[in-house]
Amino acid sequence: MLLILEIAVFAAINPAFLSPLNVSNTLTFTVELGLIALAMTLLMTAGEFDLSVGSVFGFAPVVMWTLYNAGLTSLFVGFIVALLIAAAIGLFNGLFVTRLKIPSFLVTLGMLLVVRGTALFVTNGFPQRTWSAGGQWLATLLVGDFYIGPFRVYASLFWFVAAAVILGYLLTETKYGNWIQATGGNASAARARGVNVNAVKVWLFVLSAVMSAFAGIISSIRTSAANPNSGTGYELEVIAMVVIGGTALTGGRGTILGTVLGILILRVMRNGIVLVGVPGLAYNIFIGAIILGMMALHSWLERRHQAGT
Repeated sequence: MLLILEIAVFAAINPAFLSPLNVSNTLTFTVELGLIALAMTLLMTAGEFDLSVGSVFGFAPVVMWTLYNAGLTSLFVGFIVALLIAAAIGLFNGLFVTRLKIPSFLVTLGMLLVVRGTALFVTNGFPQRTWSAGGQWLATLLVGDFYIGPFRVYASLFWFVAAAVILGYLLTETKYGNWIQATGGNASAARARGVNVNAVKVWLFVLSAVMSAFAGIISSIRTSAANPNSGTGYELEVIAMVVIGGTALTGGRGTILGTVLGILILRVMRNGIVLVGVPGLAYNIFIGAIILGMMALHSWLERRHQAGT
């Protein structure tokens, strides 16, 4: 309902909101944050957070392009190395949380600073050259664009749709999805039923980091810039998307479909307020208001559910 209301209001104020160019641009930007949000949905359903996703988003393309521009590897090998490093970051987060029993908020906050600092150190704070990606088959596979009528579509949109379908099926239709929800709902009860709670959480931290790296690489190819500062603040926006989509902050409940709607709500909001003349710096005001409103709605619905009305 909120998404439909947004579209109706913005289209009524500025008809250009529904133009093919604007719709294409909105979908393009939606994909990159959306990939991170899909993985975050599973992690938050299991009762954990990952605040390092924004820094991994910026760090992974820096790794790939540094290796490639230095002539050390091909672009594809650099891509694989960047994803493997991201997986190692996620593994480190997961093991710290599960083995040392440190809250994920603190662990991933520390990792955010380490990863962002490493990216800045490696690049001396300057973006890496990426425009030599022209003609590379990997760039075409990840971000190749074509037209469907008047709409410009990037290949990254299909990666997002595929990820949403696969993770949605995983969460709702498989045994592992049951483990994820049980882990977030009641970890002690899940252990008693034979669920390896620690393994579930570790793998979800790895997935979160790898998806963040993948999204960052897609963004770097599309924008021809691997900036070590890119992704700053994304962690909070991604969590907002997931929460607005109905995933419980305490874990145990979440859906990929809800997250997709949450992604669209915030990205349409960001695009629409600019087109209707609201200063872009006011975007955080709208995000905060939506989060507070959705939390109040979730709380009311939960109370009604518990009361049986």
